[in-house]
Amino acid sequence: MRCLLPLSAAAALALSSGIVAGGPGVLKEHPAADDPSFTIIYDGKDLSKIKTGGNWEIQGDGSLHLTPRPGEKGWTRYGSYIWLLDEYADFTFDFEFKYTKGGNSGFYFRCGDEVDPTKSGFEVQILDSFGKGDKLGHHDMGGVIRTAGPSKNMSRPAGEWNRMTVTMKGDRLVVVLNGEVVQDIDLAEKKPAGKVLHPKGKICIQDHGQPFTVRNLRVKVL
Repeated sequence: MRCLLPLSAAAALALSSGIVAGGPGVLKEHPAADDPSFTIIYDGKDLSKIKTGGNWEIQGDGSLHLTPRPGEKGWTRYGSYIWLLDEYADFTFDFEFKYTKGGNSGFYFRCGDEVDPTKSGFEVQILDSFGKGDKLGHHDMGGVIRTAGPSKNMSRPAGEWNRMTVTMKGDRLVVVLNGEVVQDIDLAEKKPAGKVLHPKGKICIQDHGQPFTVRNLRVKVL
């Protein structure tokens, strides 16, 4: 039986009714933990819906933990990322993650290929920005790399679980981080010069060569 790992009390209370007028299907809150419209990508034991060449290992609590192997560092080892098998156009992706002190990762979407997601897609930054204040840039937690900084600092301390819900609907991107909207932008207008916003593409979670843990990976096609 597939099941989600326990979410925080606040997350469990979040309802899927957070759909804003003028933007059907765009969540402004985390979806309910038992929302049946989501497809579970990783449920704590089944790895058949993802692929990776990285050292991601199932833990006793069902989470998926990355322990870099000797010599593994940096972020250009794209085959070590967690890749979903399919391509997605309009979607909502919901997951939880935690990092160690100074941790770094990222959520990639609308990637045109798996050769270089940094070039062919967009990245929502995952970074230990706890305690940095609210003057954040695109490289801080919840920022969209080379595009837009987050509206507020919602980064939790190292070792604690964070929750992120990313929705793409047409050209509109909405990111909810730990219960707060930190991005609500039109990527077609905000994207850097020369950057292509593909109508659909691959989704992946970065292996930055640092310890990193994820759980409750699920996606909804809009």
